[in-house]
Formats: sequence, C-alpha cells, structure tokens
Amino acid sequence: MDQFLEIVTLPDNVPIVGFLFLTVFYCWYGLRQAFANDRVIAQLEADPELAKTHHRKRYPWHKRWEQRVHVWPYLLRIEYLGAIIVFIILLVWSVVLNAPLEEPANPNLTPNPSKAPWYFLGLQEMLVYFDPWLAGVVFPSIIIVGLMAIPYIDVNEKGNGYYTWRQRRFAIGTFLFGFIGLWVLMIAIGTFVRGPGWLWFWPGEYWDHHRVISETNVNLNVLFGIKDGTTGAMLFGGAVVGGYFVVGGGLLHLCFKKMSAATLEKMGPVRFGIFAGLFLSMMSLPIKMVARIAFAIKYIWVTPFFNI
Repeated sequence: MDQFLEIVTLPDNVPIVGFLFLTVFYCWYGLRQAFANDRVIAQLEADPELAKTHHRKRYPWHKRWEQRVHVWPYLLRIEYLGAIIVFIILLVWSVVLNAPLEEPANPNLTPNPSKAPWYFLGLQEMLVYFDPWLAGVVFPSIIIVGLMAIPYIDVNEKGNGYYTWRQRRFAIGTFLFGFIGLWVLMIAIGTFVRGPGWLWFWPGEYWDHHRVISETNVNLNVLFGIKDGTTGAMLFGGAVVGGYFVVGGGLLHLCFKKMSAATLEKMGPVRFGIFAGLFLSMMSLPIKMVARIAFAIKYIWVTPFFNI
C-alpha cells in the first residue's frame, strides 16, 4: 500500500486527486438540486393553481420558490469570498508541495512510465485499445464535433435553465456515463493503475520495472477462422462494424419510439442519425475495452489502410 500512497501524494498527482473528488462532489450537488426541483415539479403538476404563480426551480438559500436578488452585493460577495478561498488554497499548496520539476530531457534516459499530462491521459489510455490515428485524431475530433452538435440535436424544451433529472434522464445519464464512467475513469486508470511499460498494476501492487507479461492478442477475424491480410478478413471486419452501427441505430430508434415518440418525431431522421452515430461511437470505447481486456481481441476490422 506504500507504493500506492506514494503515487497518490506525488506533486503531479495531487491535482488529479482533487479533480476526482471535486468531480464527484459537484455531480452529487447538481443531482441533489435536480431531485429537489423534481419534487417541486411534481407538486406543481398536481396543483395547477399553484403552478400559475410559482416556478419549477427551488433555491435552497431562499424560503420562497421564486425570489430574484441583485448581482450587487449578493452575487459579487459570494464570488469575492470564493476568490479569496481559492487564493489561500493555492498559496498553501505552493508552499507545502514542491513544483514537480525534473531534469532536462535526456534522449538516452526515457522515464518509465512516460505519461502525458493528466488532460491527455485519457487519450493515452485509448491507445491501448485503438490505432493512434483513431485515439489521437478521430475520436477527439468526434468529441469536439459532438459537443458542438448537442444544442442542435437536443429538441427537449424542458430542463432549460434549471436542474432536473425527471425531465432529462437520458441526457444526464449519457453525460454521467460518457464523462465520468469513461473519460474520468481513463484518467484515473492512466494515473494510478498504469505503471512501468504501461502495464496494469492494481492499487497497492508494487510497480516492478522488470515485469514482463506475455499477452496473445488476436484479431476478431482470426477467432472465426479467417486469416489476417486477406480480402475475407477485410470484408468480415467491415460487416461487423457496419452491422454494429445499423443494429445499434435500429435499437436506439425502437427505444426512443417506445419511450417518447414525440421526441423522435421532433428530431427527424437527420438529427436522429447524427445522434445515433455519436452515441454509438461513444459506446464503442467500453465495448472495445471489454473485448481487449476480457477476450484479448486486438482489432475488430483489419485493413491495409487502417485498423479498428
């Protein structure tokens, strides 16, 4: 356990530990506010007369459900106190912890493990499961495009301007799974679990720099008796990937049609197609992680030009 405590307390990793705690705290706080608003929404739906004079939001620091306050001095006072607290934390932090400065780079002495900054650790972990062009170029581009496309894809008029779980279950659930369940988790894995040689070391396990693991990873087509480098392997992989998007899109369509046919009609085929492509692309990451870790499958689709 001493090894794990040493890793956690490294000056480089202290901000990541704080980031993990703050992420969990603010997600909990946001959901807490959402559930409080949901109770208000349920009460307003049950009492139409009350709904005419009250809003859907519930402010815990006010007794009334709807009360407007001025920016000065209420908001600025809180922001000023927050700035002072952050300044004190940074000041104490800079005094207690030494800056994580290392020796000048030496091409003859490469650190092991050699890790990217924390905000790139998720991409570095993705390199284990995907080709570099996918993990480093395609997926980050899809993430950026997907974030920009959300306001144009979202047709749900409810939940704007206030937290709510009841009216935004799918959106919040997708965020929690994609951001915390995948991105934050991969950052934590890259920081605290990946050791020398980018090998997997459980918390408390000693980081042995001489550890060697013989893993036999095979492509999916080999498991079905199709040799690599053949036309059959390329066609088989393309059919599997294409079938994943076709079948997955169909299942999503059925789920939306069953849960909210009105939302599906509002989205239309173009917006739904974009949404389904982005959602299934996100879900391909955990699927590939399970395939690699549990079944030692390296690639699903092998071609002379790219591998997936």
